[in-house]
Amino acid sequence: MKNPYEVLGLKKGASDQEIKLAFKKLAKKYHPDLHPDDKQAEARFKEISAAHEFLKDKDRRRRFDAGEIDASGAEQYQQQYYRDHAGPRASGFHAGQDGFASNEDLEEFLARAFGGMGGGMGGGMGGGIGGRSRGQAGMKAPGQDVSYTLRVSFLDAARGGVNTLQLPDGKTLKVTIPEGAEDRQTLRLKGQGMQGYGGGPAGDAYIELHIEPDAHFVRKDDNIHLDVPVTLKEAVLGAKIEVPTLTGHVSLTVPKGSNSGTKLRLKDRGIKNRKTGVRGHLYVSLKVVLPEGDEPELSAFLEGWTPRQAQNPRKEMLS
Repeated sequence: MKNPYEVLGLKKGASDQEIKLAFKKLAKKYHPDLHPDDKQAEARFKEISAAHEFLKDKDRRRRFDAGEIDASGAEQYQQQYYRDHAGPRASGFHAGQDGFASNEDLEEFLARAFGGMGGGMGGGMGGGIGGRSRGQAGMKAPGQDVSYTLRVSFLDAARGGVNTLQLPDGKTLKVTIPEGAEDRQTLRLKGQGMQGYGGGPAGDAYIELHIEPDAHFVRKDDNIHLDVPVTLKEAVLGAKIEVPTLTGHVSLTVPKGSNSGTKLRLKDRGIKNRKTGVRGHLYVSLKVVLPEGDEPELSAFLEGWTPRQAQNPRKEMLS
């Protein structure tokens, strides 16, 4: 992902309020409802939403600002296993660089962790890293666990699938997304972390999923909600229309006399619950839209039409 600050047109260190206002302004400008069938606007909207989600998480923003993670949420590892330039004591361990106050502290740690190394740093340790003794040769340690974030499309999370995660070292990792995956859900990939030492097992990789918003579907628990526009004629006279679902288009009957806000249910067309296996529903809310061009016949009809029942749709809000 691009730098989230740049995506929102902000500078590093922007305040919560600045981030919120920038997102609202851009989201309103590129919202798919305002640009139907515009793939570029849809992609831009998703990019803006992803950047906002990233910066909204204060802990991730802090770590990104500090250089601990990149824009994808992946750890920025600083390899410190060996010294770049050997100093006067090139033959010994470099405890200070490895986080220990002295070589004695490092030796004590290794002795407790691996059952004793035998002798001092210069003797039993065989002169440091450069010349391992028989005692050190059998040392084993598991590799470090690593943490990453993976952005997943709404449909991939709902239906399940396989995504590719680009690692900081250029390698890739195949991640299987379970059906019905939730935002911020963490997956564990055993043995996909840092390599172990001395034949020790590799660490694990923990993948936090960040679900991207969809242009049309909205998830609430295991149910999916969808706004569907219908013409005035379809709403008044009733009709059969096609609507999208997670698995393809299906036919839906619009009842005669439907209104904006009329909600219809498509049973078992929602998200499959990961624990119970029960699938949620798809709720369709109708939105009546008027013709785009001039309709003189419709205008003439309405001018001469007197409803049988007088109606004021704003009565409740004005009382």
